[in-house]
Amino acid sequence: MDRTHCVQEPARHSQLDARLHADPGQLRQHLRARALPGRRADRDRVRALLRDSIVVSGASVGLALILGTGAAYGFSRWPLKGNDTYLLVVLTARMLPPIVLIIPLFVIFRMTGLAGSYLGIILLYTAFNLPFAIWMMKSFFDDLPREVEDAARTDGSSEWRVFFRVCLPQVKAGIAATATLGLILTWNEFLMALLLTGPETRTVPVGMGASLGSGSGVDWGRLAAIETLFLIPVVLVTFVLQNQLLRGVTFGTITQGRRVALARKPHPVMVG
Repeated sequence: MDRTHCVQEPARHSQLDARLHADPGQLRQHLRARALPGRRADRDRVRALLRDSIVVSGASVGLALILGTGAAYGFSRWPLKGNDTYLLVVLTARMLPPIVLIIPLFVIFRMTGLAGSYLGIILLYTAFNLPFAIWMMKSFFDDLPREVEDAARTDGSSEWRVFFRVCLPQVKAGIAATATLGLILTWNEFLMALLLTGPETRTVPVGMGASLGSGSGVDWGRLAAIETLFLIPVVLVTFVLQNQLLRGVTFGTITQGRRVALARKPHPVMVG
C-alpha cells in the first residue's frame, strides 16, 4: 500500500503541473494562493515593527519633553549656584557614545528584568533625550521677556499659573522643534534597539537589519517598501509642525532683534 502511494504521488504532481501550465490563469491563482500565507505573515510582521517604533518613540519623546520642559524652566528662572556645572553634567550623558554604555546597560537590563520590555527601552530613550530637551527648552525660556511673568505675578497668579498660562504658550515653537528632533533621533536609533529589545519589542531599524542578514538573500522590493513606510510618520510629523519649526529656528533671533530695536528707540524727553 505504501509503495503504491509513493508511486502515485509523483504522478499526481506531474498531472497538476501539466494542468497549471496549460491554463496560465489557473497557474497565477495557484501561485498566488501559495504565496498568500507568506505575504500575510510579512504584513503582520511589518505592522508589529511599525507599532513598536511608534510606541517606543512617542512615549520616550513625550516623557523627555515633559521632564525636560519643567527642568529647563527651573534652570532658566531659578538658577542655582553652579548652574552651568549642573547643565554640563546633564549634557555629559548625551555626549558619551552609545557603544561605551552598551555593556553596563546590558548587564543592568538583565539584572532588573527590563531586557526585551517596552518599559526598559522607553526609559533608556527618555534618559538619552532628556539632556537634549533640557538644553533646547532652556534656550527658549531664556529668550522670553520676564516683564510679562512679573506682571502676572503682580496680578496674583501662582507660579504654576505663570508657567502654564504665560510661558508655555510662548514656547510652543520650541516644544515642536524639540519634539521633532528628538523623534528623528529616537526613530532612527539602531544599536540600543538591537541589543536591548526582544522579539515583541523590535523597532523597524532592527527588523530591516535582520532582513539584510537573512541567509535566504535580500528581498530588495520588500526592503524598499518597509523603508518607505518607515519614512512616512516622520515626514508627516515634520509637515504638520513645519510652521512651528520655522518659528522655533528663528525665535531667538527675532527676540534679540526686538530687544535691540527697543533699546535703540529714542525715549521722549519730558519738558517741564
